[in-house]
Amino acid sequence: MAKLVSQINKKMRLYFKFTAIVCMLIVLRVPVCPAGSIRETPVVKAVQRVGPSVVNISTEFEVYTKSPFSGFGDPFFDSFFRDFFEHGSERSQKRHNLGSGVIIDGKRGFILTNAHVIERTGNIVITLHDGREFEAQIIGADPDSDLAVLQIESEKPLPSIEMGNSDDILIGETVIAIGNPFGFNHTVTTGVVSATNRSVRTKERVYNNFLQTDASINPGNSGGPLLNIEGELIGVNTAIYADAQGIGFAIPINKAGRIVSDLIKYGEVVQAWIGVGTQPLNPKMARYLKANKGILVNSIEKESPAEQAGIREGDIILEVDGAEIESVDDYVSSAKGIPAGDAVSIRILRQGREKTVSVKTKTFPIERADELIKSLFGIEAADVSERRYSRYTTAREGVVITKIDKNHHLYQVGAKPGDVIRQVDETPIRNLQEFKRAAIKNRMKRSVVILLQRGGAGYYITINLGA
Repeated sequence: MAKLVSQINKKMRLYFKFTAIVCMLIVLRVPVCPAGSIRETPVVKAVQRVGPSVVNISTEFEVYTKSPFSGFGDPFFDSFFRDFFEHGSERSQKRHNLGSGVIIDGKRGFILTNAHVIERTGNIVITLHDGREFEAQIIGADPDSDLAVLQIESEKPLPSIEMGNSDDILIGETVIAIGNPFGFNHTVTTGVVSATNRSVRTKERVYNNFLQTDASINPGNSGGPLLNIEGELIGVNTAIYADAQGIGFAIPINKAGRIVSDLIKYGEVVQAWIGVGTQPLNPKMARYLKANKGILVNSIEKESPAEQAGIREGDIILEVDGAEIESVDDYVSSAKGIPAGDAVSIRILRQGREKTVSVKTKTFPIERADELIKSLFGIEAADVSERRYSRYTTAREGVVITKIDKNHHLYQVGAKPGDVIRQVDETPIRNLQEFKRAAIKNRMKRSVVILLQRGGAGYYITINLGA
């Protein structure tokens, strides 16, 4: 009997010890699953390794709304409500736009995300996996590729992600997306690569060479990483296609890498110079040239990469780097995504035969900027600081129009010599060098908005380039 009681007591002690250990694990949240367990799949390992480098991006900006009690017109009431409300007749509200990003350089604090995540922002707050918060500054953003680079300062190196190779992606291979959809931090979704070299058309532009996946990518996932099964970065998730149902898209990291390099070095992407002028194919031309798709090369710039590669007037451009070209907009969108110095493969149709030409792109030569300005804007311009042009304007910054082509659209909308150009699209113009760089940057656009100063007044004017 005593022996039986002893065995029972021993079993009871073991039971209580086991129960205590389990309770402690629950309280401490220590994973019961041991390392090497069958549950620790490659996906789990990849997420555990990469998770700390994925960040939450919160952007804050001020919105002002009229007080419902303002506008009575009576000074007594206006004064009363101005005192009653802290901000007078307008109240300030803060809105938050959540997105994702990934640390690509832990030593320098560089974070890669989407350009549309940080549009129209004030303060940008980065929240790390461990809860630490940093205020970020924008190093550079490129809407044409939908990529942006931010930077935060940390006393200690930050966890960063390993780069993969998006050129050897296999259709059907497993991919992992991490982000903050709808504000749910560090959400993980999985899927496969459905396709590569996808073109995505939005209301504003066409994006080429995207990866397509069935991993769920929603608002808030934008800017987060797309990983291969080894936890390497192969793409930057982007939720730009509003009509997508069960379809996600990502920017290949090899394409992103070239753009990121420019953003860090210059603050913007230096676009490639190819040197062809194009126009749509009308039905009559298409029949004559025996082409059922593509666009027509109607001019070749002298000493340009296109001329050196052997492209001629009358050629039909069918593809650029594997992306089919069905319109001039398709060509412009593809060309904008090519960093200067890269070789681009262009498939053309010439006299009924197709051939592929490799074009080694360059930066547009700054010494040809005056010629470009005359072609695009129909003007000659000079620094407002030049003494001989001081009679034209009292402005201290910008470029003054010294001559204007009466056949150009800028003249037709009312511009004249003596007017000062202060801004081109979102780029401020302080001097002639900045105007030259703006002309080079915007040379492939159909139109731009310029801020024109005449006397003490400023006017925003939309002009057609080259028209």
